[in-house]
Amino acid sequence: MEKKAYRAHVLAVPYPSQGHINPMLQFSKRLASKGLKATFATTLFISHTMKPESLGSVQIETISDGCDEGGFYEARSIEDYLTRLKAAGSKSLSDLIMKYKSSAHPIDCVIYDGLCPWALDVTKQFGLVAAVFFTQACSVDYIYYYAHHGLLRLPVTSPPVSIPGLPLLELPDMPSFIYVAGSYPAYLELVLSQFSNADKADFFLINTFYKLEHEE
Repeated sequence: MEKKAYRAHVLAVPYPSQGHINPMLQFSKRLASKGLKATFATTLFISHTMKPESLGSVQIETISDGCDEGGFYEARSIEDYLTRLKAAGSKSLSDLIMKYKSSAHPIDCVIYDGLCPWALDVTKQFGLVAAVFFTQACSVDYIYYYAHHGLLRLPVTSPPVSIPGLPLLELPDMPSFIYVAGSYPAYLELVLSQFSNADKADFFLINTFYKLEHEE
């Protein structure tokens, strides 16, 4: 039987959390509907929990987050989980790309969640096209971008905050990791790290409605 011809093979790598998995999964289905081969890489723990072999036109593959038996709750802390995710995720993503390299449909592009900047490093090691996918609202990521680049000093001590393209913001209008100073510092570092190497990505994909956030 003749192998199906695809326009390209896209590998999607979400951050292993439901609020990040679902948007990228829906986007993967959309890509598949346009004639691309879409492969969705979830963690071993999530795969064992969901037990999907495929999701319609989207093929499922697994990578490791270093916590294959218990997921996030296997780690000693947030920091420990993120460290494991980066180390195990980088290696298993590299192995997955290599697996397809000699197949009939090698991977052409990796779409990775902005919370997994290490995936960009792996992608570029193989010379593949990389697209960073931001699951949160554009305005929220815009605030994180300002904070990452030092354009918004943290903690915020003198509201209202003026950011071009946004209305004046009071503290309760800010993302919770910024609004409550010192809360979940590991997660604050995580959301800011989205922009640590994003300038090396070939494409930016924003989960938003242009007419609602066209200025941002």
